[in-house]
Amino acid sequence: MREEGLRFWAALDDLLYGLLTIAHWNAPCLPLQESLKKTPLYDFHRHHGGKMVAFAGWSLPVQYTHSHLESHLHTRQHCSLFDVSHMLQTKVFGRDRVKVLESLVVGDIAELKPNQGTLSLFTNEKGGILDDLIVTSTSEEHLYVVSNAGCRDKDFALMQNKVKETKAAGCDVDLEVSDNALLALQGPAMVRVLQPGVSDDLAKLPFMTSAVMAVFGVPGCRVTRCGYTGEDGVEISVPASQAVELAELLLRDPTVWLAGLAARDSLRLEAGLCLYGNDIDESTTPVEASLIWTLGKRRRGAMDFPGAPVILAQIKEKPKRKRVGLTSTGPPIRQHMPILSPDGRAVGEVSSGCPSPCLQKNIAMGYVESEQSKLSTALMVEVRKKSCPATVTKMPFVPTHYYTGK
Repeated sequence: MREEGLRFWAALDDLLYGLLTIAHWNAPCLPLQESLKKTPLYDFHRHHGGKMVAFAGWSLPVQYTHSHLESHLHTRQHCSLFDVSHMLQTKVFGRDRVKVLESLVVGDIAELKPNQGTLSLFTNEKGGILDDLIVTSTSEEHLYVVSNAGCRDKDFALMQNKVKETKAAGCDVDLEVSDNALLALQGPAMVRVLQPGVSDDLAKLPFMTSAVMAVFGVPGCRVTRCGYTGEDGVEISVPASQAVELAELLLRDPTVWLAGLAARDSLRLEAGLCLYGNDIDESTTPVEASLIWTLGKRRRGAMDFPGAPVILAQIKEKPKRKRVGLTSTGPPIRQHMPILSPDGRAVGEVSSGCPSPCLQKNIAMGYVESEQSKLSTALMVEVRKKSCPATVTKMPFVPTHYYTGK
């Protein structure tokens, strides 16, 4: 048992090395500080021992002085602070803002209550996913949209072109990019850490709701109860000029550790959350990705979102492939590894995978033929030309702890 444990943690260290190596070789040839975008916390990260790597065109910390394992488990047990300022934050204004955004996404934005948000998807006419995003209908009469850094240029062009098109047709709508920083405070100790610094009662801020407030004296912060770890948490949109100040104030609590990309990836995978470019992309539909729940009921009836005929036909007829969770023992499962039936026939491919620090076994997501997607189905994953047993497993792999207010 001890030897198995040592092999597992060695595999986790190997995963982190892989992340660092991939980031290094994907970085442009110019010096890091000249070729990559920097968040307002770049110098802060370096001061606190952040190991900086290239990610989606940005220089971001993959980890700090604590190991990947320590950082991951600390987030699950206590609280960690992530810099996610590379995400694209936009605001959609105007009387027709809901109608215009709904022409691009699958969700029912009109049904959102003031300061309520939802996960939605940009889709194309073939039903493919252009990006996933969170849309909040604010009480300040604008939509607050957060989407992925890797799709930043694509998302902005998509929204900007639609705004120009609809304005020319007489719609009242405008688009603004926010230059705020974005900090994610994640973990079961979040409320204990944050509540002394805000006047709003966090017990009245359930999952996927948002409010503007001062945070430890920093005014004008939008605090949204959400995150990418599966834990209770918030994302704080803070004026860029005061981002470092707020981060330092949060770190005064010894419970709060800084965490980087490595922990963020393994945490989101344990929570069964998709990473754009790995688990979803323009070649996958919401039905294949098991994201049907993002489609608003009214929107399905109206069939008025991009790709609706393709997506609704897949719901009725069932897709040929589906995203599933996998668990296994043995060597780690990685992206692009073939998924095989017990008789060795290729039935799919891994989209994300890593050793799970909480479960101490390998976890992965991948796409398989729909006939192979039933829970507990025995499959194989080809790892270094060897077939390793794997089992279709319910996601999330570890329980989530989103605060619903109940």
